[in-house]
Amino acid sequence: MPPIVTFIGWHDCGKTTLASQVVHHLKSFGYQIAVIKSTKETGIAFDTPGTDTHTHRTSGADSVMLVAPDQMVIMTDSTTDSLTTLAHRHFPEVDIVIGEGFKDARQVAKIEVFRNSEKPLRNLVNGVIAVASDEQISGDHIFRLNEAAEIASFIEKRFLQDATKGADHTTLLINGNRIPMKNFVQDSLAGTIEGFVDSLKLNCPKTETIDIRITLPTSTRRQSENAL
Repeated sequence: MPPIVTFIGWHDCGKTTLASQVVHHLKSFGYQIAVIKSTKETGIAFDTPGTDTHTHRTSGADSVMLVAPDQMVIMTDSTTDSLTTLAHRHFPEVDIVIGEGFKDARQVAKIEVFRNSEKPLRNLVNGVIAVASDEQISGDHIFRLNEAAEIASFIEKRFLQDATKGADHTTLLINGNRIPMKNFVQDSLAGTIEGFVDSLKLNCPKTETIDIRITLPTSTRRQSENAL
């Protein structure tokens, strides 16, 4: 599953501008990228000139998702799924997912875009690995707002180089939550499912990936709840 890095900051701090520039540089490095944007606005247009999502598309993102209180594009109702669930469910094939917003996302790396010296988000949320600001601040991994190329290189070095080492090859989501599994469990689950697929003797090219979604019957779900 792809790594996730999200850009956070207060309203009108420049998150979209910086994130789209970083996406542009990562694309120039040859990576496949998806962007997931969070917003509190309602009734906004999607992917038309002048909108943030259009900015991400023209920067080179292969996929863009807009998450708002009243809708989620890909054309569905709004969702309460976490950023991690959205990335794993909708964009498993990309090299990295770039988020915008989602400051409260758990176990997700964050880059703060910072203009207001009185309210640094890095003191209020966890997971901030770098700060982009033109103010005089100290700390590790501090970038200027015009250093999108340097931020892209930082992301590449930290998340994309040697990305296949130790990467999961089998992913399990239960109720939208990713379940961590040791390598031998991944191998066992993948081998069992692959065996069932091979037994079907399907007339199709060599199997490379298998996606399975199981919705348990109501009676089974009740039995599982009673067993807890």
